[in-house]
Amino acid sequence: MKEMMLKGGAWSRSALGLLGLVLLSLSVVMAKERELPHIVVILVDDLGYGDPECFNPDSKIPTPHMNRLAAQGMRFTDAHAPGPLCHASRYGLMTGRYPFRTDVSRWPKEPLIDEDQMTIASMLSGVGYKTTMVGKWHLGFREKGYDKVLPGGPADRGFDRFFGMRASTDIPPYFYIEGDRAVREPTETIAANASDGWSPIQGEFWRKGRIAKGLSLAEALPRFTDEAVKVIGEHGGRKHGGDPLFLYLAYTGPHTPWLPSEDFVGKSGAGMYGDFTMMVDAEIGRVLEALAHAGMRDDTLVVLTSDNGPVWYERDVERFGHDSVGGLRGMKGDAWEGGHRMPFIVSWPGHVTAASTSDQLICFTDLMATFAEICEVDLPHHAAPDSFSFLSVLKGEQPAGQAVRGPVVMQAGNRKTMMIRSGDWKLIDAQGSGGFSKSGETGPSYPEGQLYNLRKDPAEKENLFNDKPAKVEELTKKLREIEGSRGTRPGSS
Repeated sequence: MKEMMLKGGAWSRSALGLLGLVLLSLSVVMAKERELPHIVVILVDDLGYGDPECFNPDSKIPTPHMNRLAAQGMRFTDAHAPGPLCHASRYGLMTGRYPFRTDVSRWPKEPLIDEDQMTIASMLSGVGYKTTMVGKWHLGFREKGYDKVLPGGPADRGFDRFFGMRASTDIPPYFYIEGDRAVREPTETIAANASDGWSPIQGEFWRKGRIAKGLSLAEALPRFTDEAVKVIGEHGGRKHGGDPLFLYLAYTGPHTPWLPSEDFVGKSGAGMYGDFTMMVDAEIGRVLEALAHAGMRDDTLVVLTSDNGPVWYERDVERFGHDSVGGLRGMKGDAWEGGHRMPFIVSWPGHVTAASTSDQLICFTDLMATFAEICEVDLPHHAAPDSFSFLSVLKGEQPAGQAVRGPVVMQAGNRKTMMIRSGDWKLIDAQGSGGFSKSGETGPSYPEGQLYNLRKDPAEKENLFNDKPAKVEELTKKLREIEGSRGTRPGSS
């Protein structure tokens, strides 16, 4: 016992982790006594708030399967990624912890998630779920050669099964991973590619680097659907001893390279991007069909969202008449809403009212606490420190005017600019977007920060920073408190 404690009697992180596992193991017995839903989280990549028709009636991209899922469940109109970039967003989703609390830049060479850190997968595995991940990890492995085991990935962070890639299909090396090993090592070379008429990071863009023999970047998206469909078919409802399934399907599209198959080329009103997004929608449809075919749809909770905003410039809006952020400001990487306010849909037959909408402020970090409440798991103090359950919202029990969580705090893509959202108000502690967008009032003649009332001004056009000093002071103080804390969930430490 003495070895499990630090000086002063404080429990060590490893001891707390052990205690958490003990508590979860006790929950398994309880979980077996009740029917838990299957859970499928579908995370698409770089999809904007204004891309799905169910969030933007003026979208130039047909999205019938996303629309159908929204018609079957609840649309959240104020849901936020915990970071406006791929790796940051995924870290927050998996851990229930704001990504500004760690150094997310480490991902290319080492795992972002610590060995003893609870994830959604490890928590659900602890109560009897069969856990599978398919697709883009982007949270790092301990890389010491692709002919060797790749520790620190999904197989070591709570998933029983993994098939996917280390990152995006524009970031080499390009190869598939099964479990914790490369399916085929990246021994060949692929030249860089770009598309005329688009920015350097749009279109059929990928970087030069190593690639596995025989791998085609265009095959990744449908290949991941094939794997997900296979997982669902093999699980076959409750045939695995009654164990529920947790499937985390992290697609690589519509992130670059935009590689729509022939069936979708020229079919949207938003160019290559729109065509590829149509293909993503069709792949989602295949997954939903597989759930229905396996007899699992009626007892499956499906979450569909995107990791961050799109790469879509003002000139693209003018060119195609399609606003990928649906009237918001900014895009991927930004502290502005277009960087992190995401389309977010939850469907759960018999529990979530069909065709319903919520304007509750939520964050991807909240999935851990929500799933824990569904499974009647008490999260350990050290786990999911920024996670708040929104199960009461899904069940229609949360009063509309009563917030289900406290402020959302986020670090912009430049890793310097911070944002806090509290109620109607949003504070950005710097000038500019903090990310990919170059527009914005910068320089000594402009306010040193930004304050917006999002209920009155969702497009962030009127900066009230100099007009509301008391609100700026209040939000700045709260922001610094949260930055300096270990967590925001009551009881977390």
